[in-house]
Amino acid sequence: MPHLTIDRDYLTRTLADLIRINSINPSLVPGGAGEAEIAAYVADALRRIGLDAATHEPGPGRISVVGKLKGRGGGQSLMLNAHVDTVGIENMPDPFSAAIRNGRMYGRGAYDMKGSLAACLTAAKALTDAGAALGGDLLVAAVADEEYASVGTADVIKHYKVDAAVVTEATELNICLAHKGFIWLEVETTGRAAHGSRFDEGIDANMRMGCFLAELEKLEKELRARKGHFLVGPPSLHAATLMGGTELSMYAARCKLQIERRTVPGETEAQVVGELQAIIDRLAAADPTFKATLKTLLVRAPFSVAPEAAIVKAVGQAASRMLSREPDYIGQPFWMDAALLSAAGVETVVIGPIGAGAHAREEWVDLQSLVHLAHILAQTAVEYCR
Repeated sequence: MPHLTIDRDYLTRTLADLIRINSINPSLVPGGAGEAEIAAYVADALRRIGLDAATHEPGPGRISVVGKLKGRGGGQSLMLNAHVDTVGIENMPDPFSAAIRNGRMYGRGAYDMKGSLAACLTAAKALTDAGAALGGDLLVAAVADEEYASVGTADVIKHYKVDAAVVTEATELNICLAHKGFIWLEVETTGRAAHGSRFDEGIDANMRMGCFLAELEKLEKELRARKGHFLVGPPSLHAATLMGGTELSMYAARCKLQIERRTVPGETEAQVVGELQAIIDRLAAADPTFKATLKTLLVRAPFSVAPEAAIVKAVGQAASRMLSREPDYIGQPFWMDAALLSAAGVETVVIGPIGAGAHAREEWVDLQSLVHLAHILAQTAVEYCR
């Protein structure tokens, strides 16, 4: 293995530069700056450390950058993945300050996940500085729009085929092997509009939705009682939004309920839809005035990777050497781009830095953990791509 030196000063400067660039996702916050400026910075940074860089724009101003360190051939290819967009800055006193206090750097995106991107760039720099001759290609993907629709990673995987990926979302330097997915669904009950005085004519869609909600609560309790996944726990659901009726003196003709169902590895969209449709069918059989429809709004699949997968072993070995201990293997309850890569046939694992405050008023990342992360990523590339 070549001797790899992590340039801490470069990492710190790069992260500060990244934080100072406003890259608020405009799909989340109208008028947000988007990714164009930060993408230009990253493309230049990649070229300066010796990688080829290409930009991809799946939507106007929504730019991802992919850097490539070309391998000599015959080895496996690896992608390091981090997103460049952030959530908004409401109520943050100094969102772009990049201030350093007690070994932590503060600012929007420090933890989620510009720190990880800086570590990816620093890892690539360590490889080029050492003249490492990898067998396979190393890609650094700085992707747009993870915080909203993930169009960045979805687009990048259309252009690049790799054997494995490391998604660098924050994990406190633990190794994440699984995360939950989610499905958004909408149930609409229909009744018959009538004046509030005409009980003989009106059919209350809101009351019918109440019957559905009572059954939905039973299902929710049953889901949480299931054994669940060994890393992410049981599935769950919640009634997210409810809209019904138009005025006080009218029977509601329609009522809409939007549901979020959190899924675990092994569950399918068909299974989730089937559970809800079964409730509708039971209620309709018991009450001829009960009418409801169900539709799926969005599906984000759960993610899991086998502990014995080659990329998991490579990251695990690199982390053990860096940390002088066995890393913890965990699951996460939230969704990440790892699921998109895995669904595309890319063996994927997740590891990222220590910090706090993602989407919160105060956000920070531990700088030493980024040095450790850069070491782990560079060593993983040497081991996996040889």
